[in-house]
Amino acid sequence: MRLPFRQVDVFSPEPLLGNPVAVVHDADDLTDAQMAAFARWTNLSETTFLLRPTDPAADYRLRIFTPGGELPFAGHPTLGSAHAWLEAGGAPAGEEIVQECGVGLVLLRRVGGRLAFAAPALRRSGPVEEPLLAGIAAALGIARDAIVDAAWCDNGPGWVGIRLADARAVLALTPDFAALPADVGVVGAYPDGSECAIEVRAFCRPDMGLGEDPVTGSLNAALGQWLAGSVLPSSYVASQGTALQRRGRVHVSREGQTVWVAGDTLTTIRGELTL
Repeated sequence: MRLPFRQVDVFSPEPLLGNPVAVVHDADDLTDAQMAAFARWTNLSETTFLLRPTDPAADYRLRIFTPGGELPFAGHPTLGSAHAWLEAGGAPAGEEIVQECGVGLVLLRRVGGRLAFAAPALRRSGPVEEPLLAGIAAALGIARDAIVDAAWCDNGPGWVGIRLADARAVLALTPDFAALPADVGVVGAYPDGSECAIEVRAFCRPDMGLGEDPVTGSLNAALGQWLAGSVLPSSYVASQGTALQRRGRVHVSREGQTVWVAGDTLTTIRGELTL
């Protein structure tokens, strides 16, 4: 079996500075086991598979795998896969692209030359249990009182959002991944007038097979739902990947109750997958 394949760099206009996603086209005949095996083999944070939709309102269906298993939703794979689908000749039925995935239908559109997705509803929000916060602080190697604020930011991957005093504190973290009790997204603000409003880092439990994710759309979407228009401006740019020598830029904007997450997308590899 030979299938078209693309690898797309997401959240950077320059190659090799964002977060890559492997995208397999026309994947309807692949088994779950083949998808999981290929995702383990690529060893990227996510590998996706484009399929025919089962919902008549959708333009395509997407399945998203990490090396450790399948996700119902993820942000940078959503943008990168939409980019690959369009580049391969996909044409949306309406003005917006409609992606079908584990969380349901996700809308995408063009914003200033970038693709953007509408953040799906949070599966869980609100305060984080104190024992869990204590465990997260210990795994991050910080005192409990260094956590300025925290909230559940679960839109599929299960993020816990942690806010620290500033971006410098975020960049100084050296977590013990084996001790992480949850997938954790950490955010801290840059001084006023900086290029970016915040620095973000995403730390994943060992069973996900990821470690630190370079640039994370789902997390930035959930952080926007938590912080945009209150602690942060309604529109801002987040930096992520600095600690990994990447230069991710995530453009977040709140329009009413909807948070849109936009980023640059660039195909870096085109080829054919043989299975």
